[in-house]
Amino acid sequence: MRRFVILALLFGAMQLVLPLGAGGHGSQWLLTFGFLILAAYSVGELAVGVRLPKITGYLAAGVLFGPSLFNVVTTEAIGELRPVSSLAIALIAYLAGAELRWQEVRKRGATIMKILSAEMVLGFIALTAVLWTLGNHIPFLEETTGASRLAFATLFGAVAVVHSPAVVMALLSETRAGGPVARTTLGVVLVSDVVVVILFSAMLAVTRAVVPTTGANVAGVSLGMMVWELGGAVLVGALLGGAVALYLRFVKHELVLFAIVVAFFGMVIARLVHVETLLALLTAGFVTENLSRHEDGEAIRHAMERSAAPVFVVFFALAGAEMGLREVAGFWPLLIPIVAVRTGAIWAGTRAGVRWAGAPPETRRVWMGLVPQAGVAIGLAAAVAQAYPVRGAQMRTLFLAVVAINQVIGPVLFRFALNRSREIVSGTGAPTPVEPHVALE
Repeated sequence: MRRFVILALLFGAMQLVLPLGAGGHGSQWLLTFGFLILAAYSVGELAVGVRLPKITGYLAAGVLFGPSLFNVVTTEAIGELRPVSSLAIALIAYLAGAELRWQEVRKRGATIMKILSAEMVLGFIALTAVLWTLGNHIPFLEETTGASRLAFATLFGAVAVVHSPAVVMALLSETRAGGPVARTTLGVVLVSDVVVVILFSAMLAVTRAVVPTTGANVAGVSLGMMVWELGGAVLVGALLGGAVALYLRFVKHELVLFAIVVAFFGMVIARLVHVETLLALLTAGFVTENLSRHEDGEAIRHAMERSAAPVFVVFFALAGAEMGLREVAGFWPLLIPIVAVRTGAIWAGTRAGVRWAGAPPETRRVWMGLVPQAGVAIGLAAAVAQAYPVRGAQMRTLFLAVVAINQVIGPVLFRFALNRSREIVSGTGAPTPVEPHVALE
């Protein structure tokens, strides 16, 4: 009840204050930013109360207070807050790279990579095929043919195969599960973030070459530019990661502020030298983690998570606000086949990967932990919308609707898998924190 009272008070205050600053757009976006932090956080807590992930609540808050319903967060405010989304994407990419240490990947990497390769390749092909087949009924594929349709279909497939380490880690912390299914699932989702960002970066570069973005020069798109966009991103990210590692070794002060500066600086540099931002920041996180001492890597990771918390809340709320309910309603007939094909591909690919890797039979239930989607997925969808304002926005709306469904059914499936595998710790006591690296030991 307290959360509902807070939401009602926030909504009433915004209705009173917003008209007073109608002429001052600078103050309006700052007011909207503060409102979204409080309102989305409150809805996220309500979501936790009904055993849903907080991210689902943040998205719901955006839909509720966005232009589709109460219009507290106006279309103009969404545009003015776009830099927040860009910063969130950079933070998501850095944190994804920082979750992996090379030595730990090598220990159980063969099993994880075989399972991941089988399910991701099958999922990518299946999702691309279903979008190609339904192309005439999908807004962002209408009036496209041949190479352009294939490019957008593969771009959607590259985003849709992503998983959710955040949901998996949250459930493992809650249930204190620690068997083969838990460890293998966590290892797969952590490595998948890196693989998906690389796959997405490549597909986005190819799509830009086939269908240039607004204002791009078709004649100016070359293979060399595509290679630089990806290879240059790795180079820029490696240099940035090395610089951060040196800072951690010799300075290591004000890490919360420094973490935001790193993400912002990396984002700006990537744009200035025309390389892929996501891949650059992911490489920076990976290099920092592997060049730094273990305690230094953990310190910058935790500092970035703390500084990114309000940014992520606003980012996911903005993603929900940009979901037009009318557009989502038009996508409903497409959601069932897309979700069904993705889930079926994960199931079949995981079983094939388990047999290929010679893993224990119970790890076949790992597929249930690969259904949820969250942070990185929404970040990639936002990156598409930034590259293609019209078609990309339509693709993001469809994808967010798919994410919403997977966020509801995914945690339920994974909990069921852990329970059937008898990996959930019974008894009382506080949940033990889950260390990502344990999955790779």
